[in-house]
Amino acid sequence: MKAVVYSTQSFEKEFLAKANKKNHDITLISNALGIDTVNFAEGKDAVIVFINDDVSSPVIKKLKEFGIKYIATRSSDTTNIDIKAASAAGMKVANVPQHFSNQYEAEAYQKTAEQIIKNLNNWQANKCAGKACACANACQKNNIPSKNVSSDDNQTPY
Repeated sequence: MKAVVYSTQSFEKEFLAKANKKNHDITLISNALGIDTVNFAEGKDAVIVFINDDVSSPVIKKLKEFGIKYIATRSSDTTNIDIKAASAAGMKVANVPQHFSNQYEAEAYQKTAEQIIKNLNNWQANKCAGKACACANACQKNNIPSKNVSSDDNQTPY
């Protein structure tokens, strides 16, 4: 899967690379996502954002034009993402559902990076992001059955 990570901090690079294990083609940029920087997503499958990125309806519209299918946030907070607009655009959304504040800083960053890559892996396998699902589709909330569901992650294929 091809993804662009917006608002990348220099300390995140190592954690994302280690978690990714060269499975996905990930572009890291320091720019925040917004209407003026959305063009960096062209040719990608997913965008990976953070809480200060603008993932409003106008930005989502441009992301859809570029073929983006997935939005993952490196946070448990999705208030900066217009979930309804993403759903209307046919996009899947995932977050980092667990807050790692009780962990050492480096361990928390590594676990966040691992969850982001896990979300990409699930989407690439045509599965729901499980507990990280933040879609308006509510596949987890509706407990859609599937023979491909992994009991430890509650992953549901689309």
